[in-house]
Amino acid sequence: MRYLVNLLIACCLMCITHAQANQKPNIVMLVVDDLGWRDLGYNQSNANIFETPNIDKLAQQSALFTQAYAGAANCAPSRAVLMSGQYGPRHGIYTVSPSDRGSKYARRIKATKNLNTLPDAVITLAETLKTADYTTGSFGKWHLGEDAKTQGFDVNVAGYQKGHPSSYFSPYNLKHLIDGPDGEYLTDRITSEAINWIKAQKEQPFFAYIPYYTVHTPLQAEPDMLAKYLNKKGIINKQQATYAAMVELMDKNVGRILTALKTLGLADNTLFIFTSDNGGIRSISAQDPLRAGKGSYYEGGIRVPLLMFWPGKIAPQQIDEPVINADFYPTLVSLTRAEKPSQVLDGIDLMPRLLNQHPLPERALFWHFPIYLQAYNPAADQGQDPMFRTRPGSAMRFGDWKLIHYFETNEYELYNLHTDLSEHVNLATILPDKLAHMKNMLRQWQIQVGAPIPSDKNPDFDLNKAKEWINQQFYKKN
Repeated sequence: MRYLVNLLIACCLMCITHAQANQKPNIVMLVVDDLGWRDLGYNQSNANIFETPNIDKLAQQSALFTQAYAGAANCAPSRAVLMSGQYGPRHGIYTVSPSDRGSKYARRIKATKNLNTLPDAVITLAETLKTADYTTGSFGKWHLGEDAKTQGFDVNVAGYQKGHPSSYFSPYNLKHLIDGPDGEYLTDRITSEAINWIKAQKEQPFFAYIPYYTVHTPLQAEPDMLAKYLNKKGIINKQQATYAAMVELMDKNVGRILTALKTLGLADNTLFIFTSDNGGIRSISAQDPLRAGKGSYYEGGIRVPLLMFWPGKIAPQQIDEPVINADFYPTLVSLTRAEKPSQVLDGIDLMPRLLNQHPLPERALFWHFPIYLQAYNPAADQGQDPMFRTRPGSAMRFGDWKLIHYFETNEYELYNLHTDLSEHVNLATILPDKLAHMKNMLRQWQIQVGAPIPSDKNPDFDLNKAKEWINQQFYKKN
């Protein structure tokens, strides 16, 4: 009899162990809007401006990527790369429309037309995870259509086509979100909605996609937190104080989510991903030593923070190999054993690197931007010229090398990021062999993905009027 009891207990333990071994992990992906690479406590260059204790602690416990990239330099196209696993030419979202922003007199060619909505033919990451029996929820900014529920999500809170709120204080006037009490703070509310949804997920694994609207403009922070930063040593003006306050309020809510996962007993079986959709706005928060900021394909516009945390599975480590947010899709397909979608995925599976420290394969990363983005601050943006953050072109990174090709003039810029992280010294004319090799790689990729190369002349281009505009910007009276 005792033998049968022991055998029964052993069988039960084996079943439990087997079930735990095959239990699919939950996924929480938190994407902050416009958060610069330098705008966190653990990585800031301005001493003690930013206070992010929860994220700093998370960084110590996570795989910390030092060379992570967004799929694009501004909001919608970066999110399109993340959700599709594809580079821009495959889905057609290159910017936040229109694609011909900036002075018409300064645009030499006609920009490629831009899509506002991710095409229905694209199988989103959320749709793919549902093939592995994941329930899916989106909480915050969507920016790829009018309702994330039509693109793979079971639940959509506050997400639609618009890229930023009118106000961070209720009433928000956001679709898919009922206004809260007057004065409620949007980041707090979105976090509460996500936590409440996570609490209800017990019978199956979940994918909680939390793309905060913060720290995108308008710059607004809770009064007590703003007062703290207005009185903080080193803060130079109210704009910087407000931005830093928004960053800490975001950090507070990251802490709330991490605490909720632990309290609910979900932390050990949850992969937590923290990143940003693009670089920070340079006129709000300089990214030195990185050049430029949001909207630019210099490092300040596309290099982003990235942490991946999975207690007991992913060892704390620093990963210096370049990765891009297109890698999230194949990584999560591998992790969840979801069905591979019937579309090309341009990223790679990061799990061998994360779990077993296997080196990533040598590869190039690519960006394509056949569009114009007007300058934010001509004197401070650090673009190729003061009229635009971005002129039409392509960019790539291979090893330590970065190549940018501008279509208007067929001009190239070549940088060695190991020796020149600030991208100040253009080596294109100095290293013709390296330039030729990189150009060939870029051209082969453009052909492979069918990247449109705009070339039609803009009939409104007028160099003299463009110069007048420049003079007005640099010599206008304050």
